[in-house]
Amino acid sequence: MRLKKYTDYALRVLIYTSSLPEGELARKKEISDVFHISENHLGKIIHQLNKLELIETIRGRSGGIKLAKEPRDINIGYVVRAMEDDFLLLECFDNDTNYCVITPACKLRHVLNDALRAFLEVVDNYTLYDLLSNKDELRELMDIT
Repeated sequence: MRLKKYTDYALRVLIYTSSLPEGELARKKEISDVFHISENHLGKIIHQLNKLELIETIRGRSGGIKLAKEPRDINIGYVVRAMEDDFLLLECFDNDTNYCVITPACKLRHVLNDALRAFLEVVDNYTLYDLLSNKDELRELMDIT
């Protein structure tokens, strides 16, 4: 299974934003430079995170983004589900487009469905706070002073 870059980048935005010193706002340009993500693509991600009420955007010259919730209140499983548009691992996961002839007898679909459930169960056990246990190291790597 592979998460989309969109989800990866959303998690990076949350990690970056929560790694800043208290009261400091993240800026799209800074995040773009640190992670080598286009500002245009980042804008879409920030917009969706804002719609999900995970971050707040402050407009204007001294604007930026900040977390809308405490890191302990941002569940990683929720973020992954919200950012991914589907979890169709194989053709047979989508009844509308499944043309595989062995589907009625195939056990692979069930095995991978169990694996997907297990993956989601694991990420549901973590919050953004859990990803920040090494905040000093993260700040150094992201050049946050």
